[in-house]
Amino acid sequence: MKTEQSIFQMVKSYNFNFWLANIQELFERWAWYGVFALLGLYLTGSTDEGGLGFSHIQKGEIMSYSTALLYLLPVIFGAISDKIGYKISLIISYLILIIGYYMMGEVSTFSNVFLAYLFIAVGAAFFKPIPSALVAINSTKETVNMGFGIMYMLVNIGGFVGPGMSSYLRTTFGWKLIFIQAAVVIAINLVIVILFYKEPKREKDGKTLGESIKDSLKGIVTAVSDRNLAVLLVLMIGFWTMFNQLFYTLPNFLEDWVDRGNLYNQISKFSTGLANLMSDENKLITPEWLVNLDAGAIIILQIFVSYFVTKMGYLNAMIRGFIISIIGISLTFFTNNGLYSILGIVIFAVGEMATSPTFSSLIANISPKGKNAMYQATYFLPIAVGNWVTKYIAGDLYEAWSDKLSLLQTEMIKRNIEMPEVNAAFSKNDYFAMASEKLGMTQMQMTNMLWDNYHPNKIWFVIALIGIVTVIAMIIYNQLIVKPREKRGEIDLGDID
Repeated sequence: MKTEQSIFQMVKSYNFNFWLANIQELFERWAWYGVFALLGLYLTGSTDEGGLGFSHIQKGEIMSYSTALLYLLPVIFGAISDKIGYKISLIISYLILIIGYYMMGEVSTFSNVFLAYLFIAVGAAFFKPIPSALVAINSTKETVNMGFGIMYMLVNIGGFVGPGMSSYLRTTFGWKLIFIQAAVVIAINLVIVILFYKEPKREKDGKTLGESIKDSLKGIVTAVSDRNLAVLLVLMIGFWTMFNQLFYTLPNFLEDWVDRGNLYNQISKFSTGLANLMSDENKLITPEWLVNLDAGAIIILQIFVSYFVTKMGYLNAMIRGFIISIIGISLTFFTNNGLYSILGIVIFAVGEMATSPTFSSLIANISPKGKNAMYQATYFLPIAVGNWVTKYIAGDLYEAWSDKLSLLQTEMIKRNIEMPEVNAAFSKNDYFAMASEKLGMTQMQMTNMLWDNYHPNKIWFVIALIGIVTVIAMIIYNQLIVKPREKRGEIDLGDID
């Protein structure tokens, strides 16, 4: 009879290549989230503070279209990596990323920023399927779920350190340094892969690169033609649409509506040092540090959550994770109280821990031998669609319902108060200051007036509704399709239910 491994035995069982893959992922996520977590603030930020002054619609277009492409390209790049080798693929990816991150800090027009970010997305897409494939290759059936949990934890170490460092750099030295930081971190990864990475043995199939790509696309089509996988991929779109709000929408919501000065005072009662770490020179807690609590919670709790998830069926774990995520994201957007924002982000993180790595592990279990990168690429399909959908929430809907500047402009028109147009010579901050003076209100009084009159938090209804529909659909799928097929012996759900 097989003895069940303890959590510590599982962790000790992984080999050198497993840990090297996770280190690569950690540094790549450091660079990525060091930019991505602050990108919405940078793109829409006031020009007098170094931001680009774009609208939320422009922000949504830059972030969603390129990021969606990032998650579509691994379908092709995974096959290329399986063919030409993971090492050369990593080197190509890192060279593209170094150039892209540096250029991102050098351009300022909408078209140039869009192209620079698109270049980054291509480099990240080349990287994306490789660490997941290496984790799958270097894990057993018994340890693969824990393996992806460890990977997700290390992803979030990078995702925590990156925004934290970038917050310090942008508040101390200006925005440009966050892009240089990302390029430097990727350069470290490049050195590591050149010096230490050893290519795993792969069976040569004698096919050309074109044939391999064609076969991979056929393989993806074959994989998603299985309705069990296809429906799950569709359902995961809901999760990723919710998840994306943390980076596309929440930083702007926190900046616009939460009293971050009062939050600084509240955190100072617990720890002045922590409050100072999380704040800017005006003693305002920065939005990126609040969003960063998601990654911080995952660092602390992911291994333990993954261990408990191994005791559940995959679908049960994912359904419970969805429900927890909905509660967290709803709490985060429902209120302008910073303490509730913190609580909501941490709750969402718990749901995320139960959902995302569990689904990645499911894909690993159904991947044919030698096609790990290709099948891991299917994991990214719902993320791609989720990013595309997010554009309409974080861009168009936020601009109409929740953008502080847009709502203030509407209010000034209603009151027949003339105001200059926001442009290069008259920044968003200038508009807020002049409006505050003409209304005879402090900035905080003006913000509270807009909150009471326009209810910008109503955007949470749309975000929560997406999650609720997803949960209902997944429960129906589990009850009406999956369980009956299990009873008839048509599928073995030992690994997926």
